[in-house]
Formats: sequence, C-alpha cells, structure tokens
Amino acid sequence: MLQPSFRTIARKVILAFAVFAFTAAPALAQTVDDILKKGKLTVGMLVDLPPFGLMTDGKPDGYDADVAKLMAKYLGVDLEIVPVTGPNRIPYLLTGKVDMLTATFGITPERAKQVQFSIPYSTIEIQLLGPKDTKITSFDDIANKKVSVARASSQDTALTAQAPKSTTILRFDDDASAGQAYLSGQADLIGSNNVTALQLAATNPPKGLEKKLALRSQYQGITLRRGSDDLRQWVNTFLFFIKNNGELDAINQKWFHEPLPPLPVF
Repeated sequence: MLQPSFRTIARKVILAFAVFAFTAAPALAQTVDDILKKGKLTVGMLVDLPPFGLMTDGKPDGYDADVAKLMAKYLGVDLEIVPVTGPNRIPYLLTGKVDMLTATFGITPERAKQVQFSIPYSTIEIQLLGPKDTKITSFDDIANKKVSVARASSQDTALTAQAPKSTTILRFDDDASAGQAYLSGQADLIGSNNVTALQLAATNPPKGLEKKLALRSQYQGITLRRGSDDLRQWVNTFLFFIKNNGELDAINQKWFHEPLPPLPVF
C-alpha cells in the first residue's frame, strides 16, 4: 500500500486547521447595513422568565419579544427569535447564532468586557428570598445556608461576591430549576428577581416565600457584539424614540400593568 506523501499530509493538516479556525472564530461586529442586507433580525431571548419571556402557543412571547418585534418593524426586516439560556446567551451572541439579545441581561462592567450594551430598556430588582419564619437581615445571616440561583445570573454574581464563605450556592441552568430546588427543600433560600419571586410565591402559598434582602437593581440592555457601534447607535436611537412616543410604555403596561419606570441613559 502506498503511503501518503508529506505534501498530501501537510495539505490535509492545513485544511483541517483552516476549517477549525473558521468555525471556532468569533463572529464579527455588525452594522445596520448588515442587518438590512440580510433582511432578517435574529434575536436571542430567555423564554422561562415571564412576563419578560415565555412561550405562548409554541412561540416566544412577552416583554422582550414585543421589543424585538418592534425593532424588526422599525428596521423593516423579518424577525427570528431564538430561545437562549443564562449560560449560553453570550456564546450564542459571540458565535453569530444571534445578532443581538433581548434576554433580560443586566448591564454590568464585567459583562461589558465581552459584549456591548444599549441604553436600558427595562429594569428588575434582584432579591434574596426565603420563608417568613427565617430571619435574614444581612449577608451574615446566610452563613451555612444553601441558596439556589440560576447559573451566570445577576443573583449568582451578587451572592458570589457578598455571601459568607460558608454559604453554599447551588447553581442551576435556569430560574425554573432554581425555584424547583428551593420548593423541593434542596435549598434554604433562593436568589431571584422580583418578577419570578412574585410568581413563585403566588403559586406556592404554603412556602410563605418573602423578600429578605435586595441584592441590586438591575437595568437590562439590548446586547450586541463588541465593536458594533453603528448598530448600537441605531438601537439606542430606536429605544430613545419608543420611550418618547409611548410605545415602550405601552409594552410595559401590557405585561406589568404599570407605567414604565424611569430608565437611565449613558
């Protein structure tokens, strides 16, 4: 049997490396013209955090979905919403599976090392919750407690930074799994947002779930790949416009039954 030549082997190695480099390389920054030329806006969204994101009749729905639909309308392109999770939303963005995220993604300096944020379009309060008969007035009181959180969430970040070393933080793939861990007794407390917490308390009255500590107020931004300054400028202009013409307030009224709260700009 003839052995392959060195040149043949080298060619195959080079080809394999080129394919790997192409598929593994992060997606490039985008412009408005890129979206217009493609004729479609692909948006990543959490679908397990109502009323921000949920599934209705098998389709993504909620506050974030309505904002994405309005963006596509103003751009004049089709919309594809891709369900994402807390852990995979940045990888989906950086590898080009989505153009941007409306994924209840809190704006932080740490995250801004990887992605680029628009001005805020929504807000949420991150809380530590537990049973009414459990006294928690400071982080010192959660020493030796087990706390369930969604992995890579704002509550995970806040607790990791401030909880005593003896606190056990149980991390799950999403808020629903973290909630189930608390309800099943795997955790003493739960880190969550005010929206999920209200639903969890309302559907499980015997648990007596209540807010113990406010971890932080979280402002959410539409999230893009770093360097997408042209597209970010359009998104900021879009958000400024719909905040001032009442369309964003109408979306907030629809899903939260209250006026849009004040949102900072930067």
